[in-house]
Amino acid sequence: MVAKRRFTTILSGLILGILAILLVACSPSSEIQTPESTNTITESLPVENINPEPGVTTAEGEPITVRDGLARDVVLPGPAQQIVSLAPSNTEILFAVGAGAQIIGRDEFSDYPSQAADLPSIGGGFGDYNLEAIVDLEPDLVLAAEINTAEQVKSLEDLGLTVFYLSNPTSLEEMYGNLLTIANLTGHSQETEALIESLRKRVSEVEAVVKSAKDIPTVFYELDATDPSAPWTAGASTFIDTLITMTGGKNIASDLEGQYLQISIEEIIIRDPQVILLGDAAYGVTPESLAGRTGWDELSAVVNNQIYAFDDNLASRPGPRLVEGMEQLAKLLHPELYPED
Repeated sequence: MVAKRRFTTILSGLILGILAILLVACSPSSEIQTPESTNTITESLPVENINPEPGVTTAEGEPITVRDGLARDVVLPGPAQQIVSLAPSNTEILFAVGAGAQIIGRDEFSDYPSQAADLPSIGGGFGDYNLEAIVDLEPDLVLAAEINTAEQVKSLEDLGLTVFYLSNPTSLEEMYGNLLTIANLTGHSQETEALIESLRKRVSEVEAVVKSAKDIPTVFYELDATDPSAPWTAGASTFIDTLITMTGGKNIASDLEGQYLQISIEEIIIRDPQVILLGDAAYGVTPESLAGRTGWDELSAVVNNQIYAFDDNLASRPGPRLVEGMEQLAKLLHPELYPED
């Protein structure tokens, strides 16, 4: 059962596509879920260079109309006050923009910030939501994400609920835009502008530091090693790959086919990563256990003891904590640039 819980949470909020089963369930034999960081983002950001969703109306006393990720115009009479979140990334965004008190229900895997655990759960394991429980909560907005299907959205709408489908961002700029969209829907635009200003500043600071790095280490990011001879990893077009690149590293799987894929130990040995990041550390995987795997002892990262546990939620949930993930990755890949840590 531990295995089946893993990919549900790591990939919640990531691209549905051909790996939808991984998003709501697991790899063929496992599923990854990592614990949340203890640092809540409370800082803030300017809105220049952000393109809000088309059709947004936010004047006081007027209806709010926003086009969602399914190209539907969703209309609210005013800021939503009774919100059910269907994805961990959505829950994190709601709390980050100041709308945490407006959440009345959350999916089973929403575990950050800690206050989320006190909210009623409406299920969500393997996409199995308790529709009756959602209706009983009487939400004025149900916030869906890309782990949810268009059919699930329709089922909720058929019950008379207002559903907004938030598409996954593909860049930090789009993530900022998602924050503004949720702020418009919930009445927290001012706080969110401050949040984005702070996030931009933090990103700029990391970029300024890693710009001086002399080397670009090769990196293997492990998502699930239930089969240690062919562990799961993240390829191109994922935030994991994006953050590794932005922090001055090179993902050894960035040129392989697929966003989430298995890579053989033979291929890992050929590519010989200098750094290994354990996104599955919360499930008992340690640098010592990895080093003890057959054939892994010859990798440069193992020889040089460059194996690190990493909170995968900071790279896989498309919300403001991606910036925290970026900061942590920079320190792991370039410790020489952060001597005080």
